[in-house]
Amino acid sequence: MATHSRTERVAALIQQELGQMFARGLKDPRIGLITLTGAKVSPDLREAWIYYTVHGDEAVRRRTAQGIEAARGFLRREIGANLSLRVTPDLHFVLDKAIDHGARIDELLSEVRAADAERAEAGTGPEASVEEADAD
Repeated sequence: MATHSRTERVAALIQQELGQMFARGLKDPRIGLITLTGAKVSPDLREAWIYYTVHGDEAVRRRTAQGIEAARGFLRREIGANLSLRVTPDLHFVLDKAIDHGARIDELLSEVRAADAERAEAGTGPEASVEEADAD
């Protein structure tokens, strides 16, 4: 038995093909710099969900989402022409916010570390109270 299922292989092929198309560039100026982060295909291979992230602020994300939505038909037609599938899946593009969430978590952790360092320098943090208790 193969280690990867057909749906996973098809999803990887679709992601690779779309990645090449986005790298070559589309004519729509609304589509900014995007990274495809994943793809999933339904068991019947009729629908595909493509996860992407956009580099830029919220306005750039909105414009890029509009551009991708407008290009869906073209992208589907290109996928059908380049991949030999019986049925070309309907493409659904989903903004992947995992990278943004990860960056926010890193930011919060940095703030906590900085606050802990300030407390340790001032001698008012939890480490200071343990040292005072040991001195008694």
